[in-house]
Amino acid sequence: MPDDALAYSPPRRSREMLRVWVQEFIDQGHLVASDVRVVHQEDTGGRDTGLVVVGLEHAGGSIHLEPVGYDEPLWQVTVSLDDGDATMPPYALASLAAELVVAGNLCTFLQWKSLEWDRNSGRHGIA
Repeated sequence: MPDDALAYSPPRRSREMLRVWVQEFIDQGHLVASDVRVVHQEDTGGRDTGLVVVGLEHAGGSIHLEPVGYDEPLWQVTVSLDDGDATMPPYALASLAAELVVAGNLCTFLQWKSLEWDRNSGRHGIA
């Protein structure tokens, strides 16, 4: 995309922006026992899009949180288990449920921040 067209393109959620949003979520007092990180991801044009990953300590896998599409404020999750099926005792299932709740709350928070960012996108510079 030419640089002049960038000014008229949809707002971007860079890896750095996602780091700030994830830290804001944590700073608000949400209990996050899982490993939450923002990793490098680029779109097909090589632009930084970032990807939020929540580790699943009690199921051996991770949850990837990302916008539904390039110009979409809505978010979605992909759950990836290392071994397909997961067999566990009840207390581990309860811990997994807590990890899923945190991931769901974080995804909802990121969607809200995206909607807010998109709504205000004409009022600040491109990130």
